[in-house]
Parts: sequence; C-alpha cells; structure tokens
Amino acid sequence: MRWSLLPLLAILTACAGTPSTPARDANRDVGAIDFPTSTRSAEAQAHFLRGATILHSFGFKQARAEFQAAQKLDPDFALAYWGESLCYNHPFLPEWDRETPQAILARLGATPEERLAKAPTDRENGFVRAVEALFYGEGDLHARRTAHMEAMRDLFAAHPGDDEVRAHYALSLISAGGAAGEAGERKRVLSGSIALDLFHRDPDHPGAAHYTIHAFDDPIHAILALPAARKFASIAPAVSHARHMPSHIFIQLGMWDEVSTGNQSAYQAAVDLFEPGDSAGDMTHAIDWGQYGDLQRGDYARSQAWIDILDGLLTRDEHEGRVATSHPLMRARHVIETRQWATTAIGEDSPAPELYATGLSAVKLGDLDLAERAAAGLARHAAKAAEGESFYRRTAKPLAIMAKQVSGTLAIARGDEDGGLALLAESVAIAEAMPLPRGPARPNKPAHELYGEALLEAGRPDEAIAAFSESLLRMPRRALSVLGVARAHAAAGDPAAARERYAQLAEIWQGRDFPELREAEKLVARRDGD
Repeated sequence: MRWSLLPLLAILTACAGTPSTPARDANRDVGAIDFPTSTRSAEAQAHFLRGATILHSFGFKQARAEFQAAQKLDPDFALAYWGESLCYNHPFLPEWDRETPQAILARLGATPEERLAKAPTDRENGFVRAVEALFYGEGDLHARRTAHMEAMRDLFAAHPGDDEVRAHYALSLISAGGAAGEAGERKRVLSGSIALDLFHRDPDHPGAAHYTIHAFDDPIHAILALPAARKFASIAPAVSHARHMPSHIFIQLGMWDEVSTGNQSAYQAAVDLFEPGDSAGDMTHAIDWGQYGDLQRGDYARSQAWIDILDGLLTRDEHEGRVATSHPLMRARHVIETRQWATTAIGEDSPAPELYATGLSAVKLGDLDLAERAAAGLARHAAKAAEGESFYRRTAKPLAIMAKQVSGTLAIARGDEDGGLALLAESVAIAEAMPLPRGPARPNKPAHELYGEALLEAGRPDEAIAAFSESLLRMPRRALSVLGVARAHAAAGDPAAARERYAQLAEIWQGRDFPELREAEKLVARRDGD
C-alpha cells in the first residue's frame, strides 16, 4: 500500500474502495513524501502523512496536531506516537523535554515490549526501537542520540531503498555528530551524501532539502547545498522554519538579499501560525537572522526595526527564552555592525552581549575604565561557561574570544600595542580551533576581522590583508571584512586591488552613500596620483 500527501477529502474519496496511489502534487504547501504504514484507517494515515511531512521541516507544533489526530482515529497506530515523540526537542540543540516524549510512548504501551508489539512490520518496529533508545536509553544526551543513530543505521541497512528510513538516518547522523571535531564532520558529510542523493531523486521531499542544508552548512561545503536551499522554501511554504532554512546556505555564500527576504517571509509565516500560549521561537529566529542579513546589506534602519519588533515580543513575555536571549545579542550586533558606538551601565548580572558591545564602544569613546569592567565581566562569563560539561555547550569559546577582544583593544588604547595584538591573535587561535562558522557571526565581531583592523591601525597592512582574507574565507562577502581588506590594500599601495574590493562593498551596500565609500574613493584617488 503506497500513500501520498493529499487533502483529507481527496484521500477519503480515493479510498472509497480499495486504497490506491493518488498523485503527490495535489497538496504542495508542506512538501510530498511516501510513507506507507500498517494502519487500516485511511483518515489516520492522512493525518500521519501530513504530520510526518511537516516534521521534516521542524514544524513541531503543526506536526504534533496531525499525529495526535491520527492517534485518536487509530489508538494502536505506533508510528503516530513515534512521530509525536519527536516533536518536543530540536535534534541539534540541547534537550528541552524528555518527559513528554516518554509519556507519549507510554500511552502506546506501558513497556517496550507492548509498544513494539503494536509496530507489526520490521520497518515500523525499527522506527519505534530508535525512539526507545533516544528517550529511554542510558547515558547522557550524546549517548542517547548516538544510540538512536545506531538504531537508524541498522534500519537503513535492512531497508536501503526506503526513502523515509534514509531521510531519518541522515537526520540522526547530524544529531549525533554534534560539534565533535572530525568525527562530527564525517557524520555530517555522510548525512549530506544520503540527503543530497534523495534530493536529486525527489526534489519535493522536504527532509531531503532540509538535511542537505544542515549537513553542508559551512563555508567550504555550502555550494553543494545551494540548489536545495533555493528549493526548500517553495517545498513547504506553510512551515516557518522551511522558509527560514535556506538562509543557512545564503549566509555561507554572502547572499544578503536572500537572507533578508527569506527571513522576512519566515517571520510572517510564524506570525500567521502564532496562537496565544505559543512559543515565539520561530518568530525570533527569523528576526535574528533577518537582522544580520540587513546589517550586511547596510540597511541599518531595517535592523533597528527588527529590534523594535523584538522589544514588543519581550514586553509581551519577558520570560520567553529565545526572545530574552536574542534581545541583547541583536542590540549589541546593531552597535558593532553600524559602528554607532554606545555604552550602557553594566553590572554583575549584565548579559555577555551587552558587556561586549559596551566594552568595544567604551574603547572607541575613550572610557577605558568602563572597558576594563566589561572585559572582566566577559572573563567571568567565559569561566562560568567553561565549567559546564554538556557535550553540546557552544558558548565558552565565543565568550573567551569576546573577553580577549575587549582586553586586546583596551591594551592597545592604553599604549601596549604588542600586548593588545597578542591578545587579539589569541582570540584568532580560539576561533580557528572551533567548528567553521554557521549562521550569523558569533561573536558579533569575528576574531580575524577585529585583528585585521588592529593590524591596519598599527601600520601593518600586509598582515591585515591576510587576516581580512581569512575572515572572508570563513564568512564570504561579510561587509566589514570587505571594507577592511579594501583599506588594507590601499594602505599597502595596491589601488587596483583596493578599487576592486570597494566596488564589491558598494554592491553589497547597494550604492548607499556611506562615509566609508566616499573616504575610500578619495584614498584610491590619492594612490593613483602618486
């Protein structure tokens, strides 16, 4: 029996007699997959299929409703419980909720044996075994995600031609890989090869496009996922995350207009789906990434407008985790990217982004005592983060970079140029020991970029060119790194290279009349006249 995603009425009409295989193109708002199951209820299958399709786009709220509807229609439908159990945790982030998935699976059966008995085929049994390992297995989160991946690997070995097995195995590889250096990279590349093969054969499969993007989300491999990124938003326009996700690749390639418009679209989709009591996570994620794209484009008014929207969300619910975390980050990013230096009063409880923006601003504004307090606060944040033992903790090294950046610029401002440059060089070494950048710059001022600016101010343009060039390999077409390398080429006596980079910057900034571009033209003209 082979089912495809159709509106419920069409499914019921098609199934008035013996079930048949309807056309996949009848409903394209969430994508199209084939996921046969053992349920005898056509209506339950329709809800399950839509939920399973949305799940591939991480539309967790929408998918939950579909899986719950399928359970009501067929209370012994094992895969409906399997699907819902996966809707309460993001597979790439720290675990939010282990108890709810366990409670869902317990509704299917009180013991593993009872639950597995309701999965009558080897394939369905394998899916259920995988979530048993994920939510009931021993060890920490990484151990359980690894056990889940191994269960999916076994299922893939037994059913190599099954596209849903392939897609979920690809996802499990990234989830288990975490940020564990070479081992994690190998898992991501293997995942990407599986997902990309599925995408080439079935470009309407949302999981194929989605997992291709995640697997190749770095500046080296991103080009491999560009076709999937261009396709994904149109595969599942009803899911906010699907509209956002292409920007993971667009950021890696410096496609700032696409980052901006894609996240505006994702934000609107999240607004349309929002109901009282919902998390504002999807809205906030789109706002965060959209602001970064707009800052690169030089649209500073739009960046501020995103902050204003977030202000409203924070006023409505100050305890919303993602909103509360993103708010100081975006305010700091705006200050640092626009170079509109501004300080705020800081204290023991000040968030790290606020300390960071204040520290860098204080150096520029000459308030070196305030900068020193900000650097000390960042060092405390970094030390506290380093004490954590979570496998997925990703904040300690960025915080250490931020502390060294503020301390380094402060040392230079106090006359210790060599000591300050040494601290900035240490921040670069930390950045190079981290995974390649993914998403908006973390920290807001990339280590290589700030080091390049300091080298240029120290009269070492050739070294600055090397630093900015490395920054641009890691984050292509990042505006301030393009500006930096243009200035460095001009200072090094290479007006042709400088002119080329300034032209690129004018293209990125879309012809905006920024002082940097006017100053640049004068600088190049002076060099040409020498």
